[in-house]
Amino acid sequence: MSVLIKIEQRGRVLVARLDNPPHALMTEPMIQELEALVIRADIDPGIGAVVFTGANSERFIAHYDVGELLQVAKSSPAVSYNQAKVTLAITRMLALVPGMRALLRKTPAAGVLQLQDFHDVLLRMGRSGTIFIAAINGQTAGGGLEFSLACDLRYISDRGELAQPEVLLAFPPGGGGTQRMARLIGRARALELMLTGRGITPGEAERLGLVTEVVPHERLLEKVIAVAERLARRPKAAVGVTKQAVLEGGSLSLEKGLHVEQAAFLAQLGTPQAKRAMQAYVDHIQKTGVLPAGDPAARKRLEDGTFVDFTNR
Repeated sequence: MSVLIKIEQRGRVLVARLDNPPHALMTEPMIQELEALVIRADIDPGIGAVVFTGANSERFIAHYDVGELLQVAKSSPAVSYNQAKVTLAITRMLALVPGMRALLRKTPAAGVLQLQDFHDVLLRMGRSGTIFIAAINGQTAGGGLEFSLACDLRYISDRGELAQPEVLLAFPPGGGGTQRMARLIGRARALELMLTGRGITPGEAERLGLVTEVVPHERLLEKVIAVAERLARRPKAAVGVTKQAVLEGGSLSLEKGLHVEQAAFLAQLGTPQAKRAMQAYVDHIQKTGVLPAGDPAARKRLEDGTFVDFTNR
């Protein structure tokens, strides 16, 4: 079996090239490789950031493999919305039973399990202390866009294009697009993009807030790796709880969201890393009489992650 995600490690950064010729489709085997990569990056203290980009010079990921989806549709009975909700719940419970996951993959529930696996790996990215960045080097749509929305930051080539076109094939987004896009850019704009299925230019994607920045095509990977190298020096525990508070706490009521933030703050405040960083900050003030945030050199080291070394294991 060919490797669909080619990985190169550069210090604390993994560069992951999505490589599934000829069409650069996302498939179930790619999701399995993605899961292994995310788990590795999550638990390895020597990895602080992952940069995803397409091996195809003109595509990030085209979209999810429609042929796979058609096979799932043909092998499973048609169900109503309420029946689908029950099926999802039962499949998730059964998958927790030892040995059942392998058996489920041989039944019509295999498609349900495949969908849940995709969602689970994207949720893990959002809870991980590792920072995930999409370097969108070309066209991406459907599942490819949904995958990039689950990354923490998105940079796009000036030759790129985005789209969420599932409705054109008579089904809605299924990889989190309806939820992550609406939370990112607002319900009205997200609905317009999903109901039209139209292409989104790099400039519009930046204006809408779908991407962080548009970068000249030939400089994209260099730019994103430089960003990743700086962010990879952040303390992973603090990164993880910050992401959870924003991504999950931000979907709750204000009072409950603030409770999530307070718990994250208190849990991290007493860690050895936080105490060491705060002591270095106070020591700088006592030594120089200047706040580090107001000292250009110290401020730069704070932002670069070199004021305190959090990479020591």
